[in-house]
Amino acid sequence: MSDKSEMNNTAAQSGEEPIIRVSHLKEYFPINTGFIRTKPLKAVDDISFSIREGETLGLVGESGCGKTTAGRTILHLYKPTEGDVFYRGKPIRTKQDITEFRKHATMVFQDPYSSLDPRMTVADIIGEPLDIHHMYGSKQERRDKILELMDRVGLNSEHAARYAHEFSGGQRQRVGIARALAVDPDFVVCDEPVSALDVSIQAQVINMFDELQDQMHLTYLFIAHDLLVVRHISDRIAVMYLGRMVELADADEIYDRPLHPYTKALMSAVPVPDPKVARANQRVQLKGEIPSPLNAPSGCPFHTRCPYAADVCRESMPAFEEVEKGRFVACHRVKEVN
Repeated sequence: MSDKSEMNNTAAQSGEEPIIRVSHLKEYFPINTGFIRTKPLKAVDDISFSIREGETLGLVGESGCGKTTAGRTILHLYKPTEGDVFYRGKPIRTKQDITEFRKHATMVFQDPYSSLDPRMTVADIIGEPLDIHHMYGSKQERRDKILELMDRVGLNSEHAARYAHEFSGGQRQRVGIARALAVDPDFVVCDEPVSALDVSIQAQVINMFDELQDQMHLTYLFIAHDLLVVRHISDRIAVMYLGRMVELADADEIYDRPLHPYTKALMSAVPVPDPKVARANQRVQLKGEIPSPLNAPSGCPFHTRCPYAADVCRESMPAFEEVEKGRFVACHRVKEVN
C-alpha cells in the first residue's frame, strides 16, 4: 500500500470529514419529445460518494454513462436537479456558496483545443481566474503568479505572449492545467485530461498530475475511460453505468477482484502486456447495446446486458450498499455470483 493510501485510510478511520461529499446527486435534462412535451434524460441518477483529502478517486465507465456530467454538476457548472454537494462539510447551495467553492475547486477539461480561447494569450488565459477572484495586488504580482504557474507545468516564460494555436496538444493541456491551478485550489476535477493527447505525451502529463498533487496537496476526481491510466493514478475507483454508480472500492481491489458483473466485464477488457497472461484471460463479452438514458430499463439498469439477471433485477433497483469494509456495490445477486 502506498504512503498516500495509508494516510487516507488513517483519515477515514479517525472520522475526519471528507473534502467532498456527494449525496443523492441527480442531473436530469428535459428533452423535447413532441409538441410542448418533454421527457427527462437522466444523465446522473442518484449517486452518493465522498472523497478524502489528498486522495484521487477515479471515475470510469463507458461513453455516455454520465461521468463528465457528474464532474460538472459537482462543481455546479450544471445546477443539480436534486441532491447536495458538501465541501468540507458545508453544503453548496446559494450563489455565494458556489462563488466561494470555486476559489477552492476547479476543472481541467478534456479537449485542450476547444477549452482555450483562441483570442487570448497564454498569460491572459492563465490569469483569468486571478482576475475574476481579485487574487493579486498589482500587475507585477499577477505576472509573477502566471510565470510561476507556467514553470510548475513545464512551460517557458517566453510562451506567455503566444496564442493557443501556436502550441501542440500536450502544451495546450499544460496551459489548461496551469489555469486550473491559478486559484491555488485543493480539489480538481480532471475530465479525461489525457484522452485527446498522443500516447507518448500521456505519461508525461499523468506524472505531472502526480507531482502537482504532492507539491500542492491536491485532491482529484479523475474521470477517464482508459482503465490503465486510472489504475496508475487512483487510490479508489468508482464505476458508473447509465447514470448510476455500480461499484466503489480501492483501486487494487477493483482490478484484482471486481464484484459487480459490469465491473468484471470492464476489467476483462484491460490490455495485459504479457502475451501468455493475455491469452489465459477470459474476456467477458456483453450482449446487446447500452440502453438510452432517455428510456432506461426498469429495475437494475444493467439487467438487459447482465448474464446473471433474474426477475428481481428487472423489477427493482438494487441499493448501492457496503458489502465489505470500504467497498460498495449495487447488485441484487452480488453474493451469489462471487
